[in-house]
Amino acid sequence: MKEFVTVCPRNCYSTCSFRIFTEGGRVKRILPFEGNLATPEGPCIKGLAYLEREYSADRLIYPLRKQPDGSFIRIGTDEALSIIADRLTTARAKHGPHSVLFYKGSGYSGLSNDIAGNFWRLFGGATTTYGNLCWPAGLEAVRLTMGEVKHNVPWDLANASMIILWGKNPAETNVQEMIHIDRAKKNGARVVVIDPRRTLTADKADLLIRPRPGTDAALALAMARVIIDRGLTDKEYISRNVTGFEKFASSLDMTPDKAQMITGIPASTIIDLAVAAAGAGRLTVVAGYGLQRYTNGGQTIRSILSIPVITGMIGRPGCGFNFASLQSYIFDDLKEPLSYYPDPGSDKPFRRAISMATFGPDFFALKDPPIEVAWIERGNPVTQLPGSGEAVKALESVPFKVVVDQFMTDTAAMADIVLPAKGIFEQADVVGSYWNPYIQYKPKVGDPPGEVIPESEIYRCLAELIGMNPGPGSGIPAPDEYEGWLIERISHTTGFMLEELMRGPVIPDQNEHPAYAGMEFNTPSGKIELWSDRAAEIWGVNPLPSYDPPDDYGESHLPFRLMTPNIASRIHSQFGNLGVIRHVTGGPAWEISDADAARKGLKSGDRIRIFNSRGEVKGRVTVTARVKEGSLIFPNGIWLSEGGGVNRLIEPRETDMGHGAAFHNTRVDIEKITL
Repeated sequence: MKEFVTVCPRNCYSTCSFRIFTEGGRVKRILPFEGNLATPEGPCIKGLAYLEREYSADRLIYPLRKQPDGSFIRIGTDEALSIIADRLTTARAKHGPHSVLFYKGSGYSGLSNDIAGNFWRLFGGATTTYGNLCWPAGLEAVRLTMGEVKHNVPWDLANASMIILWGKNPAETNVQEMIHIDRAKKNGARVVVIDPRRTLTADKADLLIRPRPGTDAALALAMARVIIDRGLTDKEYISRNVTGFEKFASSLDMTPDKAQMITGIPASTIIDLAVAAAGAGRLTVVAGYGLQRYTNGGQTIRSILSIPVITGMIGRPGCGFNFASLQSYIFDDLKEPLSYYPDPGSDKPFRRAISMATFGPDFFALKDPPIEVAWIERGNPVTQLPGSGEAVKALESVPFKVVVDQFMTDTAAMADIVLPAKGIFEQADVVGSYWNPYIQYKPKVGDPPGEVIPESEIYRCLAELIGMNPGPGSGIPAPDEYEGWLIERISHTTGFMLEELMRGPVIPDQNEHPAYAGMEFNTPSGKIELWSDRAAEIWGVNPLPSYDPPDDYGESHLPFRLMTPNIASRIHSQFGNLGVIRHVTGGPAWEISDADAARKGLKSGDRIRIFNSRGEVKGRVTVTARVKEGSLIFPNGIWLSEGGGVNRLIEPRETDMGHGAAFHNTRVDIEKITL
């Protein structure tokens, strides 16, 4: 068998390297690649499931066209592309290019995605979205404070003497990080988990602290107050590297007693945690993404980040604030979160008029022109968008829809034409990571099945059919030009050797470790900014880290805070349809605390109705001590056919900064179904 080193390109922290073994152009075996120090033990269950995903009988390998009765029939690629080209040409001629919606998710990473933008730019533009569903409030909070978004390499966690996992559950969502946490524990580190849920990660911690959802900023600010009042700050570090400390210190009216009332955490616990963090010597705070999916999400991250800042735990081994690290994004001219923000000048010829967080309302507010054609790739908006009921109505109103996907997702089922997407082994690409420092080459190891052609080839064919003249310099390569285009795409960036990249993961020369070791911060002051004028100017928030209760949208009378976390068996709405995943996970369930179940007269397995002013969904309940009283948990990404639809209950609102989605503000009630 032939052996290759490759990488998983999904929207996941780990971006695992692994070895694959092929026979007759088909992958037969997946094993770890120890050369990636971040992921030396190989991929998780989802990565191993590529053996099923890429060769599944349910995979779409031919274009499909919807019939009047809603069913689909197989058609040829030439026919499908001819129909699409005609509809695109007609829409552009009658209403202009902005009558076409180009919607892209983040389900596949790689430089090949650039070709989509090149096509639509040559087309004359399109209407597109801005913001992001996942993490932008936290990204913006770190950017405003530190100047750029980065952290130490993952294996540096082994050098920490204390690790606070704040709202992150790596045992399910970043399993490779647990390798380095376990090494830290063997070295004597103390691990604290702060999370409303008792997660699988919490099971491995020395201490679990369970604040009320959405109150993390109050907890962090009370800790900062204790650290300052007790003289536990690193005064020399602050003097050299931090601005706004005096204003921050004088603003702190969040005492431990006040925070206890807000968070439900005893004041004595808050004090003990603050003292321990300040005296840890080497503290790393690892923040998850769920806690910034509130209307106070950005300010929450700024508040938590203040703790390693005022204790001088930045720029040293074993120290830092680990939210995301974009140091491997060396090929990007504009990094996240700035690339998420609309700019009417630089966006041309595109019309970036729809926020991902408020897709439905923004869509129906569009005028001149309305949307005549929708093109959707790398995403499943019907399942993933907040306010999914409005999103469905928006897509239903579009006369012609194209979806590119490997499977018949909830969104693909709404399409007029479904084009099969490439698999990860069927085209070469270059992939970065937002957790580990590597850039990685993903080789082509086999041909696509059926009539699958890579998206780059789809765009090339459409460009030719429409008469766009996609010649040299268009950025839309012909199939036999693609690998040359990819090499050319990366050849103008320094910091790595091409030959080395082709052999395995490479840490580019630009990577700084420890992050911020040079104490250079790309902020207006050139220092870490606890006081941020830009936070107030751009987002209208307090220039200092602050706590504001999450907006309940007038439904504070409803007893449950709904949270929709990621789980080990899927990446958002991907992988859950596979047999190997279903075999080990079972069906989805709504998790509720023992106390709340007793009040509602519920036991595990009962069917319940979950509702608020936006609508209702139904499902089965699981009663568990892992859920905090007053919380209701249901994983995100569950397809409608599996009993999903939770996002129809979620108000389409943005976070306080970054144009993120405030998923977790949602309040609901439940009742037992007795019929």
